[in-house]
Amino acid sequence: MDRAGKAYDKMAEHKMNCAQSVITSFSEEFGLGNDLALKIARAFGGGMGQSRGTCGAVTGAYMALGLALKPSGDYMKDRMEMGSVMTEFNRRFQALHGSLNCTELCGYDLSIPEKAAEAREKNVFANTCPGLVRDASKIVEDLLQLK
Repeated sequence: MDRAGKAYDKMAEHKMNCAQSVITSFSEEFGLGNDLALKIARAFGGGMGQSRGTCGAVTGAYMALGLALKPSGDYMKDRMEMGSVMTEFNRRFQALHGSLNCTELCGYDLSIPEKAAEAREKNVFANTCPGLVRDASKIVEDLLQLK
């Protein structure tokens, strides 16, 4: 199974949040252990607990891209390259889903406890979020093949 499929399964089986599902699909390959990746990404799921926050699948993808891109030693060059790759990721993800925003993507403002509970009741984390995680991981895979 490819990384995108593994990330999908992790999210669908409620083993990890969306950001964790994406980053752990890439972390060990790029020198970050699974346990540390889980710790780093644990606050990034569900739009980082903020109204209108960025989707955790997107932030997990940013982390994976940051791990994968080799630094050249030229800070400005590296920063520009990362910005370019993130822009392309954003373009592709938005083309598929219309937004990078957790609330817009899942249909619930997860920063409101009642809305988060409703999202759980409606199985959003099992029905909607795994597809976002899969697509984010697939885009990362595709972008890394370009490099």
